[in-house]
Amino acid sequence: MLKGHGPKWRLEPGDEIRRVELHKQYGGSSQNGISPSSTTNNILIFTAASSGHQHGYYDTWNEDGTFHYTGEGQTGDQKMLRGNKAILEHQETGKRLRLFDGARGTVRYLGEWALDPDDPYSEDEAPATGGGPLRKDIRFHLVPVKATITAPDVGIGQAYVAPAENVSPASAVPTTPDPDLVGRNLSTHRRLQNALAEEAQKRGFTALSPDASDPDFDLAWRDAAGRVTVCEVRSLTTADEARQLRAGLGQVLDYQDQLRERALEAVAVLWVERAPSEERWVDLCQRVGVTLAWPPGRTRCSIAERMPRASAPCSRPLASHLSGHAQKVADSLLSPVPCGAGTRCYVRGHRLYVPCAGGQ
Repeated sequence: MLKGHGPKWRLEPGDEIRRVELHKQYGGSSQNGISPSSTTNNILIFTAASSGHQHGYYDTWNEDGTFHYTGEGQTGDQKMLRGNKAILEHQETGKRLRLFDGARGTVRYLGEWALDPDDPYSEDEAPATGGGPLRKDIRFHLVPVKATITAPDVGIGQAYVAPAENVSPASAVPTTPDPDLVGRNLSTHRRLQNALAEEAQKRGFTALSPDASDPDFDLAWRDAAGRVTVCEVRSLTTADEARQLRAGLGQVLDYQDQLRERALEAVAVLWVERAPSEERWVDLCQRVGVTLAWPPGRTRCSIAERMPRASAPCSRPLASHLSGHAQKVADSLLSPVPCGAGTRCYVRGHRLYVPCAGGQ
C-alpha cells in the first residue's frame, strides 16, 4: 500500500463510527483535534463544543453556510505549525479535510470541507485552557465540498436559538457573499426570523435551528406527526428585491431537497419582509412547490392567517375577497379545509395560508 493513498473513503455524511475504528481504517492520531494521516490522503478534524470551550476552542457555524474552525494549541499564541499548517496547505498537498462532530467515543461524519481560497483564515483572541489568559488563535474558514446528510435516522435541528437583532449596520463590500447578512438587512432578517419562530411556538409547533448535521436554514418547525417546514427568511428593499427573492427561492429549495429523506414530509417556505412588487413571484414559487409569505400589515394576509394552530388544520378563514389570481393560486396549490363556519380556507400542507389580495 503506497504511503499517502490507503483505503478508499467509505463514510457518507451522517454516518457514525467509533473514533478508535476511524483511525484504525484511515490513520491519524486519536488524541488530537486535527489529525493528519500519514497513510491516507485525509486530514481528520473534530469539533465538539462540549469539550472544546474549556480549551479555548470556539468553532462557529455561520449564517452563510461556512464553518470557522479553531486551530490547535491550548496555551500561548497559536502558530501555523503541525496540524494548523496541514490544514492551511491541504489543497497543495492533495489532502482532504474530513470533519467530524464529537471528540471521543462515537463521532459523526459531517462531510468533506475545504479551506476558502479567497479568505482562508483569520486571527482572534480566546482564553487558554481552563480559562487562562487571552491568547491569539487561528480560525480556519471552511466551505462544504460534500457535506449533505440524507440518512433518515439523523434527526433534524435543535431547539430554536434566537439570534441577536441589535446588529450594527456595516457597509457592504464587493466580496460580501450574501446581502442579507450585512447591516440593515441582517437586523431586519433576524427580526423577521424571530417573530416567525415565536408564532410557530405559540401555535404548538416545535421551532428549530439547524445543528451540525443540517443545512444552514434560518428556521424550521416540526409538527406532532413529524412533518417539517423549512424556512428561508429574506429582507426586501426596492433596490435588491429581485436578487433577494431569487436567492431565497434557490436556497429554500436546496434545504428542502437536503431534508427530504430525513422527514416524513418537508415543506418549503420563503418568508419575506413584505409583499413583492410583482405578483409573478407568487406564481413562480407556486410552480416549484414553495409557499411565499410575509408578515401582517404588508398588504396581504397576516402571519396569523398563514399559520394555523398545530391542534387543528386551521383556525381562521381566508379573506373573503380574494382576487381572481389569488383564488387561482389557492385552488391549484392548496387544499381546501372546512373551517367550521361554512367557509373555506386554504392551507398548504395544513400549515400556511396562501398570500391573498387583502385582509379583513
